[in-house]
Amino acid sequence: QVQLVESGGGLVQAGGSLRLSCAASGRTLRSYGMGWFRQAPGKEREFVASINWSGSFTYYGDSVKGRFTISRDNAKNTVYLQMNSLKPEDTAVYYCAADPLSPFRGADAKADLITSYTYWGQGTQVTVSS
Repeated sequence: QVQLVESGGGLVQAGGSLRLSCAASGRTLRSYGMGWFRQAPGKEREFVASINWSGSFTYYGDSVKGRFTISRDNAKNTVYLQMNSLKPEDTAVYYCAADPLSPFRGADAKADLITSYTYWGQGTQVTVSS
């Protein structure tokens, strides 16, 4: 029903910045909560950030809090992840995901579980060199 395509990944030096984009097709994301997850080789998929359907609430994993910012532009049907002060341990494939049930969750729902999301993008590689 909705397709998500991540872009903006690449190679960056430690301390640098990248902005990831997640563009949706098929449906508007206006009423969808959105999240970013990442998965490094040999590790489980890790929650990074979420933003509720209205954009009024955001939540971040402890490892990225203060460095990453999630935002959305409903007019462009796109969600972003601004990543600053990147560290080698941020190296991973980054996935965006959509939660159609966001309007029915609490206004301060963390939405930090994989099971909260219905639709997933294919991922984009982020590599941070030391």
